[in-house]
Amino acid sequence: MSTSIDPSQADPNAHNGEENAMPRLGQRPGRRVFIETYGCQMNLADSELMGGVLGTSGYTAAPNHDEADVILINTCAVRERAEERVFGRLSHLLQYKHARPEVILGVTGCMAERLRDDITERAPYVDLVVGPDAYRRLPQLIAKSQDIETDPVVDVKLDRHETYKGISPKRKPGISGWVSVQRGCDKFCTFCIVPFVRGRERGVAPDEVLRQCRDLAERGYREVTLLGQTVNSYQHDETDFSDLLEMIVDVDGLERIRFTSPYPTDFTPKLIDTMASHDEICNYLHLPLQSGSDEVLDRMKRRYRSGEFLELVDRIRETIPDIAMSTDVIVGFPGETEQDYQKTVDLLEEVRFDFAYLFKYSERDGTLAARQMDDDIDEETKGRRLSALIERQEEISADIFASYAGRTVKVMVEGESKRDANDLCGRSDDFKMTVFPKPDELELNPGDFVDVLVDDATSHTLLGEAVVQ
Repeated sequence: MSTSIDPSQADPNAHNGEENAMPRLGQRPGRRVFIETYGCQMNLADSELMGGVLGTSGYTAAPNHDEADVILINTCAVRERAEERVFGRLSHLLQYKHARPEVILGVTGCMAERLRDDITERAPYVDLVVGPDAYRRLPQLIAKSQDIETDPVVDVKLDRHETYKGISPKRKPGISGWVSVQRGCDKFCTFCIVPFVRGRERGVAPDEVLRQCRDLAERGYREVTLLGQTVNSYQHDETDFSDLLEMIVDVDGLERIRFTSPYPTDFTPKLIDTMASHDEICNYLHLPLQSGSDEVLDRMKRRYRSGEFLELVDRIRETIPDIAMSTDVIVGFPGETEQDYQKTVDLLEEVRFDFAYLFKYSERDGTLAARQMDDDIDEETKGRRLSALIERQEEISADIFASYAGRTVKVMVEGESKRDANDLCGRSDDFKMTVFPKPDELELNPGDFVDVLVDDATSHTLLGEAVVQ
């Protein structure tokens, strides 16, 4: 995904004391930046954050690479394939430096933190390597890189106190936006690199979260998704995640509140009750499982057992009967036996998630699993297990989506369907993509809400007709 920044909407007054001390780059008017983003929603949010930082220092948007003075690639380090894709992309972007040697090419994000030395060795033409906690210093770093003939500027220092308070992310006009409420992670699952590239867990101050939510609402956004690596572990002084949700539901203009991704052991009865008490909090929950085998969960250093996960699902569904759920699962983790794998299949069949993100294990250098465990499941076995699990989950999803026939769902319109310009699409409260013909009697625009009577479905999409009063 590519994102160009346009700081024209950035808040020039959104500075705290530290940011006010930064030199402004007015001596270089007209500098234009283009940002490419890879990875998760948190990376997308961080690209908006970088846009806000650069916007307050005199940078403007580049509509494309050809017109950019600075090209930044915001990267992900969760999977090796993503990193290799970025190295390939960097070699392609070298053409812009050949055409204009003064162009600054930078790598930001998790990959910059994890592979700082590899980047400078494999892509010596990169001018800038910046980790997730150094974005506040981006204007200074870019200026410094312009004055150095050969060596890249590297700033990957982790900062356990940095939450980017006072920075207004640069957001394009839209209806659904992200607000990061937590940075870093303290869980240290053995398969995950995130704690090593994003640092320790810290919550963003509630007043800062509310400031950003109000800003979204004032710009016409109707929906916000709160982001955190283990978002429900959020804590800031005496405020926990339930308290934070209670504050956000009072923001005028926001019709829907979502969050991702929670951690099972931090899902408290208080949080369940809060979700059940407010219509603004969407009737959907992504709850990562990873494995249905207690032995595998132990090796992953997940802090729950399969029975505890099932008990949590039961408590949530008892309190919020119609809630939709999705999950993450990894197959082929070191030491996973056929019996372990079958326990995962059995748990998915028992819970019946609406949909699931399913992966085969890929060893990541720097993780505890890579240091302590042999990747002893061959690729053929991993592939077979994954394919069978996908097939079974597709059947479950198809059954669940088909059960919506005859029901009416409230949809927030996102725009025209990609497949047919005569159709509109949007998501229901419980996060199901819904497609329906444009009604002749009613003009609907992105951000509008409409009831849709479902008459058919695939395993991923509801199909129906708008209910026109």
